[in-house]
Amino acid sequence: MSFAALGLVPELLRAVAEEGYERPTPIQQETIPLALEGRDLIGSAQTGTGKTAAFMLPILQRLAPDPRHTLRALILVPTRELAEQVLQSALAYGRHTRLSAAAVYGGVGLEPQTQALRRGVDIVVATPGRLLDHMERGHVDYSRLEVLVLDEADRMLDMGFAPDVRRILRELPVERQTLLFSATISPEVDALARTALNGHASVEIGRRAQAADGIEHVIVAVDKLQKRDALAKILQAKPAGQTLVFTRTKYGADKLAGYLKKEGIPAHALHGDKAQSHRTRTLEAFRRGVSEILVATDIAARGIDVDGIRMVVNFDVPADAEIYVHRVGRTARAGARGLALTLLSPDEWLLMADIEKLIGQTFPREVIPGFEPSVAPLQPRTAEPAVPRRSVTVRGRTGAARRRR
Repeated sequence: MSFAALGLVPELLRAVAEEGYERPTPIQQETIPLALEGRDLIGSAQTGTGKTAAFMLPILQRLAPDPRHTLRALILVPTRELAEQVLQSALAYGRHTRLSAAAVYGGVGLEPQTQALRRGVDIVVATPGRLLDHMERGHVDYSRLEVLVLDEADRMLDMGFAPDVRRILRELPVERQTLLFSATISPEVDALARTALNGHASVEIGRRAQAADGIEHVIVAVDKLQKRDALAKILQAKPAGQTLVFTRTKYGADKLAGYLKKEGIPAHALHGDKAQSHRTRTLEAFRRGVSEILVATDIAARGIDVDGIRMVVNFDVPADAEIYVHRVGRTARAGARGLALTLLSPDEWLLMADIEKLIGQTFPREVIPGFEPSVAPLQPRTAEPAVPRRSVTVRGRTGAARRRR
């Protein structure tokens, strides 16, 4: 299927062609026609499958014939980096329209954002906390709002933004189109959808918590105190290419990046305690390939949309199995192949068992000579094979539903 077959106007078709897109992804194929019809919808697909274009292109098509430079589309996102990423997508896809867009997020001064809101923009991409700051100061007018998007809804709720989101929802016009996109649909996301959406369609591509097919998963068994040395050896031996390393804590990210630098490995840390200017420079250097190794926390990495990441390293195994899927989704994008490497210490074996059970795969265990763990690595139990799923459920206002496969 081509983008033209989805019913997009020539201005948008030209923009997506200039971005190098040839065919829509499955989530785009299913959601764009529904969104163009004006339907409320929930879109669920794994990380890196093109969800941003799935909601941005219909918004641009809806607004483009009548640019008003007043707030008509609001996109809520969990992190600053994701806000900037979505803004850049709006500007790229809308380059042949006369629509305007701005991002509103914390960590930077209020005044430039205030001026942009006062001048008027068609599309605002915002984090909930900073948007509430502007609302309390009277900088936001929702009277002409037509579309609301809740992007990365699962992470937004995980980060504790549910009260802020509900406060914002209470101020919005009842008559609007609402699009909710999420990598996973938890009970909390379902509850939010019941509050925010009306007569919605549900689109789910692949089974929940499914990692991309192009990812090779490898476990390296190692004692906890040897992880840093083992990682340094791996990074020194690996071919050139961008690598994203995940730690659980901000302190751990700083400490690990500092250690790698002492070992002659240029690495940079990215987390929420860094100044926004530093985060922007660090992420841009990584995106351009100037910096090849980035050590990040899960929240900071949520806005990283970088093609060509060759390896994701789980320095710390995540406590939540679904976070593993989000992490490794940063590699093997757009049909490419990638490596997800996990440094697994004995105290993390049960966490890894939960991950393998969730995504329905068992991963090979390896040992680096000279870094053999003091306890033999736990052998995996055979995981049940994953059953991919692609479905669309359309719910009417009466609650009746029909399913297309």
